Amino acid sequence: MQDNNSRTARKAATAARMYDYFLGGIHNFEADRAAADMVLRQYPSLRDAARANRAFVVDAVRHVAGAGVRQFLDLGSGIPTVDNVHTVARRTHPDARVVYVDIDPDAVAESIDILGGDRHAVAIRGDVQDPEAVLGHPDVRRTLDFDAPIGLLMAAILHFIPDHATADRVAERFVAALPAGSFVVLSHTGTESFALIDRSTIDENVYQRRTSTPGTVRTRAEVERLFAGLELVEPGVVWAQQWQAGATVTDVTPLGPGGVWAGVARKV
Repeated sequence: MQDNNSRTARKAATAARMYDYFLGGIHNFEADRAAADMVLRQYPSLRDAARANRAFVVDAVRHVAGAGVRQFLDLGSGIPTVDNVHTVARRTHPDARVVYVDIDPDAVAESIDILGGDRHAVAIRGDVQDPEAVLGHPDVRRTLDFDAPIGLLMAAILHFIPDHATADRVAERFVAALPAGSFVVLSHTGTESFALIDRSTIDENVYQRRTSTPGTVRTRAEVERLFAGLELVEPGVVWAQQWQAGATVTDVTPLGPGGVWAGVARKV
């Protein structure tokens, strides 16, 4: 029988585990670290962008929980390590319930181990491009009450759906399932920021070649469209580093290459 190290050494890199590595986590394998280091040589700002995105999610979950929301659906959750959604939400509501959803079976398995049998926080395997299957999953229906407000997280996930129409449809379907009073937390890599990267120095797209989850970038206007029909919380869609509930942001000039647009909105 092969030992665990020999099995994991041959695993292909995944977005979830590379993201964990960018954040300084321990739930990643050699292939993830190697691929992530190659990406960082091309895009050194991505580690900062990942950490800014995580900080935004923490602030946003704190705000949504503070508004009275006690349950969350985290799409494309990756591996819930430090400052995961249920930990942050439970600082406000000790009984908060969370469903983590990811397409990567290893990320789901790691999540289940981390959750350790928590009855009110579960991880399921699901494809966000199949909203009906996710929304109809028995663990989703058991854990979440769709008659009460829900915090829907789509943080750094829709940029893995290159087709704009498909991304719009996915966002629209999940939002449609939410009752009034729910919130949407969304972040997405920004075209305007990635335009600052000197692509003449890049020989190949290492990220797309090394992982099974190629991504794309979208403009601020395209990200704002994903909030269609919702009431944006001030400061609206801004760079992740700028987002703070109720703040006023007048300058959305890119803060550097590799930035992430971020916003929170309420369903009324």
